[in-house]
This record gives sequence, structure tokens and C-alpha cells, in this order.
Amino acid sequence: MRRFLTAGLAAFALFFGLASNVRSDVELGLSADENGLREFHLAVGDFYRVPEEEVVVVRERRIPEEELPVVFFVAQRAHVAPSVIVDLRLGGRSWMDIALFHGLGAEIFYVNATADGPPYGRALGYYKHKPKKEWKYIKLADDDVVNLVNLNFLSKHYGYSPNTVIKMRSGGKGFVDINKDAKHGKIGKESKGGGKQAKAASSGKNKSKGQSKSKRRH
Repeated sequence: MRRFLTAGLAAFALFFGLASNVRSDVELGLSADENGLREFHLAVGDFYRVPEEEVVVVRERRIPEEELPVVFFVAQRAHVAPSVIVDLRLGGRSWMDIALFHGLGAEIFYVNATADGPPYGRALGYYKHKPKKEWKYIKLADDDVVNLVNLNFLSKHYGYSPNTVIKMRSGGKGFVDINKDAKHGKIGKESKGGGKQAKAASSGKNKSKGQSKSKRRH
């Protein structure tokens, strides 16, 4: 009798343990979805035209989420497999060293935007204060490269002006969260095509001024 009771308790414990593990896996999956990680992976894959599985493989090699776009950006510019870039990165090389190793200078990271303070003021300042022919000699820190590549990726992928992404990043948001907000339409529509809208507004003002002057003449 005791044997049956012991066996029953062991089976119950085993079942309970398996159920707990399954529940934990499900909760972990839901948590990942809620945090927007999979959406970020899908966005990276879509923008750089690689399967989601390839993005996940790079992530599983312990490349941080916000460095995933850098891997695929540099790999495409260098015309090498992403694994080549990952190997160099995990070997301790800086992003700038990896770019230079493949004959690429800092000019590839340039984004046409304006910013005074962190985290973009310093990096964009390098480009602002040097002639374009000297951009290839700029030495960017890892954080600068990550910020610029994600800025390029998110603004182009969702059609927002770079300054909109800069504003959100400067407000303390990470790129995974910015992607989540953009994906779910939580960024104002007026932020899209900021440059074109500004030009249109300016053109409208100039027109109205011209019309008022014309009326006065008459």
C-alpha cells in the first residue's frame, strides 16, 4: 500500500513539475510578446530582408536586442554573412573596428537629422563640424553606432522623420519600445514625413503672404 502511495505521490509531483514548466514557458512567451521583442525581431527581419529565424539565431548568440540592426546593417554594407559580423563582435571588436576591418568608414552611419543633446548630439556633431570628405575618418563609440543605425532603421521602416525618433529616444525610450509604439500607431500621424509637412506648411505660408500682398496692391 505504501509503495502505491509513494508511486502516486511521485507521479503527482512529476506531473505538477511538468505543468509548472509548461506554464512558465507560456508566461515567458506572453511576456516576450508584451515587451515587443518578437515584433522587434520581425521588424528587423522585414527591413533588412532576412527571415525572423536568422534574427533569432543572431540574438541567441548573445547579441543585445538593440545591436541586432547593426549586425545586419554592417553585414549588408560589407557584403558578408551576419555570422561573420557576430564572430568579430563576440571576439571583442568595437562596431567601428568591425566597419573599418571591412573597408567601411563612419560615413555609412550618417543620418540626416539634428540634435543638440544626448544621445545624438555628439555623434551628429561630428558630421556637422567636418567636411563630408573627412567623414570616413570619424571614430564613433559603440553607443553612437547603435543609436544611429536604429535611428535609420526605425525612421525609414515606419516612415517617421528621424527627429521624431530622436525625440522619443532622448525621452528615455529604448528602441524596442519605440518600435512597439510605431507598430501599434501610438506615435502621432503628424510625425510622419515631418520634412515634407514642414515644407508644405512653409509653402502655404509663403502663398498666403503672396496673396495678401497682391490684394494690397489691388
